[in-house]
Amino acid sequence: MSMATENGAGNTRLQLDTATTAESRIGRIDPYGFERPEDFDYEFYEEFMSQYMTVLTRRAVRWSKLLKGNRRFERSLKVKRFVRKGIPNEHRSMVWMYLSGAQAHMEQNPGYYRRLLEGEKNAQLVETIHTDLHRTFPDNVLFRKTSNPCLQKNLFNVLVAYGHHNISVGYCQGMNFIVGYLLLITKDEEKSFWLLDALIGSILPDYYSPAMIGLKTDQEVLGQLVKIKIPAVAELMEKHGVMWTLVVSRWFICLFIDVLPVETVLRIWDCMFCEGSKIVFRVALTLIKHYQDEILKARNFPDICDKFKKITKGPLVTDCHIFIKSLFTEPGTLSRATINKLREQCRAQVLAQG
Repeated sequence: MSMATENGAGNTRLQLDTATTAESRIGRIDPYGFERPEDFDYEFYEEFMSQYMTVLTRRAVRWSKLLKGNRRFERSLKVKRFVRKGIPNEHRSMVWMYLSGAQAHMEQNPGYYRRLLEGEKNAQLVETIHTDLHRTFPDNVLFRKTSNPCLQKNLFNVLVAYGHHNISVGYCQGMNFIVGYLLLITKDEEKSFWLLDALIGSILPDYYSPAMIGLKTDQEVLGQLVKIKIPAVAELMEKHGVMWTLVVSRWFICLFIDVLPVETVLRIWDCMFCEGSKIVFRVALTLIKHYQDEILKARNFPDICDKFKKITKGPLVTDCHIFIKSLFTEPGTLSRATINKLREQCRAQVLAQG
């Protein structure tokens, strides 16, 4: 590291050298194969990881004791508490499979996934999926054609199989990113298939149907929850005529992929597989409430859209451990009964609008 010779310029040089050193230690590619963005804060991330690794090590020991070599476990308040504190990567695939019910469905249907791949294919479905393959995670080295192995083939297989399994859904943009993340964690096509089925068939019903009624409904539900919990932001949105779908559609349809950091998304998914879709609302409300003062500075339509992009970056979401803790405190109470009641009202409005 160079010594500073002048206060102003020297300090700048010192900061640049420190950042470069942190970048060289951490690397431009993250553990999941994603290239880190140009504006990535290496210094903050290194500081965060130095503390978070201690947390991960402690959690791994506790999870190992909980599982005790047993590859099966039952839902309980203790498991829920453990999930909220984070599932170690070595157990994540297995825990997701059991919590979501995907493991039971896979065991009840031996050979079904392989039969879907070997069966007759819908040419239009296959072509649509093929078109989207190269658009899936261009910033991830594992999804490039030049990589060996290349996850594009596995991605294609899971999406084609699911399209023939659930004909009413077929394929919808956004599903490719979901399956991509599932493959990165499970490293297994069949498990990814059954986890996708749990998400689309149970956890997020109607999110990916052709009319996307469930997705549209939940975006309206979020609007109603913001009215209740963060009324000033709701008033700002109404004043400038900003529809919620314009600022949060990607949050919902991609379950925060490419919106929040990878490790944070995985921690959100841990909770979602355990507690269901209400976690998506908790994430959205936490972001909006935490940054409401910043959002309220917006003076027009473009300003609001820009604010919603900015609130998904920075230290709050990078420190996934602190962020997940805040999900269960910052938004306050959020009962399943409240969500179901709002869903019923908002679904009727969405259907009436055609």
